[in-house]
Amino acid sequence: MRDADRVVAALRAAGEQTRLRALALLTEGELAVGELAQALGQSQPRVSRHLKLLTEAGLVERAPEGAWVFYRLARAHTTERQFAEAALAMLDPSDPVLARDADRLHEIRAARDDAAAAYFERNAADWDRVRALHLPEADIDSAILEAAGAGPFDLMVDVGVGQGRMIQLFADRVRRAEGFDTSRQMLAIARASLDDLKAKAAVQFGDAYAPPIESGAADLVTIHQVLHFLSDPGRAIGEAARLLAKGGRLVIVDFAPHALEFLREEHAHRRLGFSDAEIAEWCEAAGLSRPKTTTLAPNKREALTVKIWAGVKP
Repeated sequence: MRDADRVVAALRAAGEQTRLRALALLTEGELAVGELAQALGQSQPRVSRHLKLLTEAGLVERAPEGAWVFYRLARAHTTERQFAEAALAMLDPSDPVLARDADRLHEIRAARDDAAAAYFERNAADWDRVRALHLPEADIDSAILEAAGAGPFDLMVDVGVGQGRMIQLFADRVRRAEGFDTSRQMLAIARASLDDLKAKAAVQFGDAYAPPIESGAADLVTIHQVLHFLSDPGRAIGEAARLLAKGGRLVIVDFAPHALEFLREEHAHRRLGFSDAEIAEWCEAAGLSRPKTTTLAPNKREALTVKIWAGVKP
C-alpha cells in the first residue's frame, strides 16, 4: 500500500470520537479489550468493532493471548505510528471526556494492582506451588548467573525483590545489592532471608514504574518473574534500563508464551508469558542492545518454559 493510501486509511479509522479516545488511552501502554471497554464506558462488542477498524488501518496492533486480547499502538517509526502521534498531539488532555477516560483507566489499574498485591500477601509464604510448574530452581539459577556474567558488580538492583532470591543468588558477585517491592509482607520475608547479607544487601518499598534508585547507578538490574504481573511491562523495562550505568546489564527472567489460563485466574498473572520479539522491542526502545536469549524448556506437558533475556546498555 502506498504511503498516501495508508494515511487515508488512518484518517478514516481515527476520524471517529470513540476510536480517537481509544488511541489516547493506548498511550498509557497495552490494554485488554475489556479494560478499554470499561474506561470508555461502552460495551465490549462495540469497542471490539472500533478496535478492529483501528487494527485494519495499522494504527494499533492486536495480540491475542489465551482468553484475552491485548491492544497497543503501532510500532514506533511506522507511518501509522507517526500519524497517531500527530493526531494525539492535537488533543487537549484536560478535555473532560479524555480526562474522564484516563481517570477510569487509572481506577481500573489501581483495582487490578490492589488485587495482585492482595495475592502476594496471601501467598508470600508458599510460593513453591507455582515453582513446581517449571524446571528445578537450581537449573534456572545456573542459567541466570551465566546470562549475567561473572561480575563483580558494584551495585545490583532487583526489581520486585520478592523473597530475596536474586540477591542471594548473586551474593558472591556483588559488592552491594538493593531490592524493592510493593508488598510489605514480601519485604518482611526478604529482610529475614537476607539477614546474613545485611552488610551488603538492603530492601525497601518501591514501585517498578518509579524505582527508588538513582538513575545510572547500577551495573546489574534483575527482573525475576515480575513482568507477568504488571499492567505495563514495557514501561517497567524502560525504568529498569534507566537505572543502569553505561555497560550495565539488565537480566529479565519470565515465561515463554503459554496457555495455563488458571495462572491468570488464580495467581494474578496478567500476561501468560512473553515472546522474544516483544521483549527485544521493549529493550531496544529502552536504549539497550538486542537481548541475548536463553530458553529453559521442561520435558513434561502442562509445564512452563522459562526464558532469560539479557541486554546491555551501550
